[in-house]
Amino acid sequence: MLRVFRRNVGPPLWPGGCGRTATSVILRQYGTGKEIASAYKPSQVERSCESGPIPQLPSAFNQKRDNAPPFNVLLPPPNVTGELHLGHALTGAIQDALVRQARLSGRRTTWIPGMDHAGIATQVVVEKRLLKERNLTRHDLGRERFLQEVMQWKVEKEDSIRRALKKLGCSMDWSREYFTMDAHQSVAVKEAFVQLFDRGLIYRDRSLINWSCTLESAISDVEVENVEISGPTEIAVPGYSRNVTFGRMVDIAYKVQGSTEEIVVSTTRPETFLGDVAVAVHPDDGRYSHLRNKVTFLWHPVRKEEIPLIFDNAVDRSFGTGAVKITPAHDRFDFELGRRHHLATVEVIDERGRVQEHFGPFTGMPRYEAREALLEYLAKLSLLRGIKPHTMLLPLCSRSKDVVELLLRPQWFVRCREMALRAMDAVREGKLEIVPNTFEREWFRWLDNCHDWCISRQLWWGHRIPAYCVRYDGAKERWIAARSEEEAREKFTALEPNAAKDAVSIEQDPDVLDTWFSSGLLPFSSTGWPGNVSPAHYPLQLMETGHDILFFWVARMVMLGQELTGKLPFERVLLHGIICDEFGRKMSKSLGNVIKPDHVIHGISLERLQAEAEDSHRQGVLSQAELGKSLAGQRKMFPSGIPECGIDALRFTLCSANVKNHFIHFNAQEAHTNKLFFNKIWQATRYTLACAERFDAGKTLDQTVDLRQTADRMPLMDRWILSRLGNTVQQCREAFASYNFHLATAALKTFFYSNFCDVYLETTKINMKPESTSVAALHCAVLKYCLTVGLRQMEPFTPYLAQELLTHLCAASSSIPVDLDHDAALGWVDPTVEESIECVLQICQHIRQAKNEYNPPIVRKHNPILHIYAKAPKLAAELHVLRDTIQQLTHCNGVVLHSDERLFGNVQYVVKGAPTHDCLIGIVAESGGGANGAGAEASRKMLAKLDAEIEKLLKTIGNEGYKRSASESVQKRHQEKLDRLQQQREEMLKMAS
Repeated sequence: MLRVFRRNVGPPLWPGGCGRTATSVILRQYGTGKEIASAYKPSQVERSCESGPIPQLPSAFNQKRDNAPPFNVLLPPPNVTGELHLGHALTGAIQDALVRQARLSGRRTTWIPGMDHAGIATQVVVEKRLLKERNLTRHDLGRERFLQEVMQWKVEKEDSIRRALKKLGCSMDWSREYFTMDAHQSVAVKEAFVQLFDRGLIYRDRSLINWSCTLESAISDVEVENVEISGPTEIAVPGYSRNVTFGRMVDIAYKVQGSTEEIVVSTTRPETFLGDVAVAVHPDDGRYSHLRNKVTFLWHPVRKEEIPLIFDNAVDRSFGTGAVKITPAHDRFDFELGRRHHLATVEVIDERGRVQEHFGPFTGMPRYEAREALLEYLAKLSLLRGIKPHTMLLPLCSRSKDVVELLLRPQWFVRCREMALRAMDAVREGKLEIVPNTFEREWFRWLDNCHDWCISRQLWWGHRIPAYCVRYDGAKERWIAARSEEEAREKFTALEPNAAKDAVSIEQDPDVLDTWFSSGLLPFSSTGWPGNVSPAHYPLQLMETGHDILFFWVARMVMLGQELTGKLPFERVLLHGIICDEFGRKMSKSLGNVIKPDHVIHGISLERLQAEAEDSHRQGVLSQAELGKSLAGQRKMFPSGIPECGIDALRFTLCSANVKNHFIHFNAQEAHTNKLFFNKIWQATRYTLACAERFDAGKTLDQTVDLRQTADRMPLMDRWILSRLGNTVQQCREAFASYNFHLATAALKTFFYSNFCDVYLETTKINMKPESTSVAALHCAVLKYCLTVGLRQMEPFTPYLAQELLTHLCAASSSIPVDLDHDAALGWVDPTVEESIECVLQICQHIRQAKNEYNPPIVRKHNPILHIYAKAPKLAAELHVLRDTIQQLTHCNGVVLHSDERLFGNVQYVVKGAPTHDCLIGIVAESGGGANGAGAEASRKMLAKLDAEIEKLLKTIGNEGYKRSASESVQKRHQEKLDRLQQQREEMLKMAS
């Protein structure tokens, strides 16, 4: 049971004399009966992640402020194609950190989860499974039964994805979860399409589009991977039993009609020669100036017809012969040039990748078989002028791995020009901020050259296009966008009132919409559009996603949001980088460097990693060659597997990278290091709880130490750690404001590691004694306050750890004050105190380094005495106050402070140094152990060891063969070592005397 006691506190004594009224909350948890474990074990701390609630801080830590602005964010929906990868984990970690931080600031948050139907990706994976498991195609099943199969896949996968997101600790509002093809989203998609169509922004046209012959569908630009080919390279193409050679430039001659001349053109796609309708040259190209002012035709040897020679300024005369073949049906440049010159189009390749009819012996051939046959044919006609190596970009479909063709097909398009201009203005005028701003240049470049967007796909899985083809009066037809067939009939009747109803047929377009169309509506469709949209939920305050989909998703959300709602869908865009391995390589199964979130969370052996790779090979994901490469890569990168690190360590590690970098290097070892860091905090909490039980037990609420009331008499080290805490809170706040999460995690590690655990906690041990009850109680209060506030700052990154330890702290015998005013910790910042302590800590560090670097262990192990002389009176006074602290931190047996430099100089020191310009330090080995003590015995053993090393080195140096063969540098190094050993021996003898 968690009880929250509130009390009004009058103007407290803030450091620096800042008086203000604060509201404090006292938390006490009774009857937990739960003891803290001896060490941090993520599997135990996170054991509730599978079935329990998402970790949250007690409600008193998340007090809402009425005047605080809302914070609304949308999760980029994972595809229902499989399991979550590290990229999803990165997005979840970043967004959850932002949402939790907003809650700590008193803001009301809405984080909307959802999943994407992922049209092409999901259809492909289900088709592969059907073929592998049941030897069936989607055509064997028919559209309705196939969609049932896909829906079953979706149900299976969305459940595992939902569990994985919850397991990561993502504190989303699951009551708002959507699926991009659920009933509401379907209504929104239809409404958007109809509105855009009625405004003239959606139209149907026969134009060039990316086409996958394997999928028999148009695909988007984001699904095209351009692979660089350097010279002749064999590539496996779906549907071909043998690899196809790419990376060749073919020169073909066209004969000029009525002349003995010929014009040679070059191409990497000779099969498209069948569809050439012209040859173009630059009007200023001197090689063809004699043909400039007359009509010139060339003879097409396959189609047996003339094609014109045309002149156009767009032709690059420096390329090859300066003459280019024009095939408008299969090339974007040629298509635009053909439009300017009113050229016809001749289509060569059909939807299945075969040569169309009317091409003689090539008709019906697969395109790449036709390529080789055509080259043989041209060679026989003596028109083949050469084949040479050529570097090129080969467009591959990311889903089917087929070579992408450009085909002319009737498709649906969105006019983008006006919407793109408004999107550019939004950034230019500062209404929309892109972080990092380096992507603004790309934003303007892409939108300024934005083509109309092809939104139709020849698939079965997806939102069916709400457009109806109405045929009437014989051959006439009209396309109408409508929310239903009934509405389509009504619209048609209004447009064609005289059309005979019995002569009208209506058929909905069988194609589906591009997935990015429905995803582009999500900022407003997920918050209620086209119904009532609450201003409290739309627009979003932030859109956080990967920079790789800035244009395919973010830009389209902006364009559609402005057009359909009249508002920008969000105020700011935060773009994170792409996850790579520690060497900067993109994660790939074929490289063996893929790390799954569960690999890091639960750990995995090398044997299991390799078994996963072999399983991918059996499933056809990896070829035999790729499997060998993958196994070798795994052995090199993970020779001992990946140790268990836990969810929080994964999240903390992901956020410890600069997420705004173009590429984010992930190293699983860093996650393990962070797990050890959490154990440090865990042990500090155990120490605090043990001290609280001893010195704070049984105290009533009124007897609880109030830090504010003791500020004026608080010891220097307590004030220092509270100042460091305040600075850390400020650093975290600034880091979140600038989305530099790595600076927040670095600040927290510095505070907990270097300040709290290594320094302050150690100094409290001096006073944790029965005779120091009042000081010990004060230390307990400071320890608990620092842990409470520090863990609140950790919570956005490590929700499980923070919840667990704060639960223990709340259950401690004394109460923990937690100020709802988030500026409270900042009030402890005291630069003067920090400067003083920093100087002392610098001296302590110098002493520790000197002890560790000095070889005889007697200095390190047998209680040396520390002598310090401070020139400046202020430093001398601080050293006097902190004498016990210095002794504790340096592990010395005593500290002697000298006020006279001459007295300091009269002492025989084992180690001497000057850590600062106004301070001298010296270390003397204490002889209190006596000749028969442990110290004397250690000295004798050390002397014996030194004598043995010296004797061995003298033999080596004195050897004649050594003098002849050893290099000068080696001999010098050995002599220096001998001198150093002999000096240490002399010092040991002095210490023992």
